[in-house]
Amino acid sequence: MGFIAMSLTILAVLLALLAGSIWVGVSLMLLGIFSFEYFTSAPSLTILTNILWNSTNSSTMMALPLFVLMGEILFRSKISENLFKGLSPWISYLPGGLIHVNILACALFAAVSGSSAATTATVGKITLPELFKRKFDRNLIIGSLAGAGTLGFLIPPSMMMLVYGIVSGVSIGKLFIAGIIPGILLATLLSGYTVVRCLINPSLAPKQSEEYTWKDRLWSIPQLAPVIILIVMVLGSIYTGFATPTEAASVGVLGAIIFAFITRSLDFKIFSEALMGSVKTSCMIMLIVCGATYFSVAIGYLGIPGELTKFIGSLGLSRYVLIIILSVMYMFLGFLLDGFSMIVMSLPLALPLILAAGFDPLWFGIYLIIMIELAQITPPVGFNLFVINGLVDEDIFKIAKNALPAFFIILLVVVLITLFPQIVLFLPGLM
Repeated sequence: MGFIAMSLTILAVLLALLAGSIWVGVSLMLLGIFSFEYFTSAPSLTILTNILWNSTNSSTMMALPLFVLMGEILFRSKISENLFKGLSPWISYLPGGLIHVNILACALFAAVSGSSAATTATVGKITLPELFKRKFDRNLIIGSLAGAGTLGFLIPPSMMMLVYGIVSGVSIGKLFIAGIIPGILLATLLSGYTVVRCLINPSLAPKQSEEYTWKDRLWSIPQLAPVIILIVMVLGSIYTGFATPTEAASVGVLGAIIFAFITRSLDFKIFSEALMGSVKTSCMIMLIVCGATYFSVAIGYLGIPGELTKFIGSLGLSRYVLIIILSVMYMFLGFLLDGFSMIVMSLPLALPLILAAGFDPLWFGIYLIIMIELAQITPPVGFNLFVINGLVDEDIFKIAKNALPAFFIILLVVVLITLFPQIVLFLPGLM
């Protein structure tokens, strides 16, 4: 059977499994077993047991539950609540005023949580009631939160980067460093859009009665200090080579616990909830990673990546046309799948094409993370849309409409990093 027929058969089986509402991780394992049994004579279950052990028995994988636990503790403590109070004096003078708190708070919380949904939920619970009460434009508030919440995946540490690094073999430390400049760029563009909108229509952000002085700004620093210190501890230790990502995650968990105790917002119940939440999330991710790794091995046995690479190469496509095709594919996948599934299901086929076209796999990791950010704000399965829906009880498609400017801004970042790859590769090149 030719590789096209095999690929179509495997795709049909995958769609049937997903249509049956079977978990993605289990679907990928079943698909791997089907591929081995139907197309090869290899011992499928023996390979599966080896994959299950090798995928989970690594120090790199240990970083995943630790970063999840750190985000869960911060999510439930007063540290996140203090972000709003601490940021307000610093950005109130900008056109758009306190709407920028949505963006900056998401950027800062993203740098210690690693999750887009957690970033959106945490910041939204704090900022939305305050901004609605102060009569800022509702659509602009929701749109800014939806877009900025996606920074949870791009600004390191990021669970998506961990998964990509584990599956692709790219250095997780370098992935973390590579996401810094694109993350700052996206946050700046989102804030810039808010400034322009409010300059054109000042009624979107009514002038507030509070007048902050430099004394107020200085007094707000202690409220920002815990998050800033955690960022320095986690990313600084990785960037300087003092700690591996796993060790840095351990330091981050310890720091989050200490600061939660200092702010008197951590008791046994909250800690138990944080542990249970991190266990559920980590198990879900690990199941998907194991299934994806097994499926990748099956695809490799069948020789599909090599044949697909040859086929695409025979079309004579330029590297930029390839990126456009992949971007359309990932936008389509984003309508149907979550970010973890997008990575693990597409990587066995997409990564060989990218390498053959001469792109850096480190650059491709950041590109893929940004494409996953788009999926977070596109219906019907955009996670950020569901999170905001739970906070404001509005129609998913109306929230998506409010997030449309952020969608195009994220696409602009994709264009910029494609035309100027040093945006991604500059900092890792210094390591």
